[in-house]
Amino acid sequence: MRILGVDPALSITGYGVIESQNDKIFLVEAGIISTSAKDKVTQRLDKIYRAIKKLIFDTKPDVLVLEKLYAHYRHPTTAFILGQARGVICLACETAKNTSCRYSATRIKKATVGQGLASKTQVAKMIVNLLNLKSLPKYTDVTDALALAIAHSYIMKGVRL
Repeated sequence: MRILGVDPALSITGYGVIESQNDKIFLVEAGIISTSAKDKVTQRLDKIYRAIKKLIFDTKPDVLVLEKLYAHYRHPTTAFILGQARGVICLACETAKNTSCRYSATRIKKATVGQGLASKTQVAKMIVNLLNLKSLPKYTDVTDALALAIAHSYIMKGVRL
């Protein structure tokens, strides 16, 4: 199964594509989609939309995985911005006739690290270990996206760490 994990944001959206075969996981591609704060919000959203559509076309994932939206009540603007980025990603997924699913952050951490309250550092180190990477990716957005993809593969197999 080919899985695309996406960690959406307006400035830096992380993505990671893995291939899950039997009990093995292989990295296919990972990176970021960055937008400039100097551009209009509509231009930034369009860039994310087009990049995700191209990524879906190029990598042909079986499923796209997103984190469920969580925003603290003290930061409503963050929720709106994140919602807009998630919205164009969901639209790209739908127009490509691709399946998508969502998991809570604690579910992702539980599936990848074994602890629902794991830190970002713990998640990142586990991703490096699971994928046999030589070093941590520069952006935590990438490790978060890879964690989404890996967690989905584990959840679908019913594997518990």
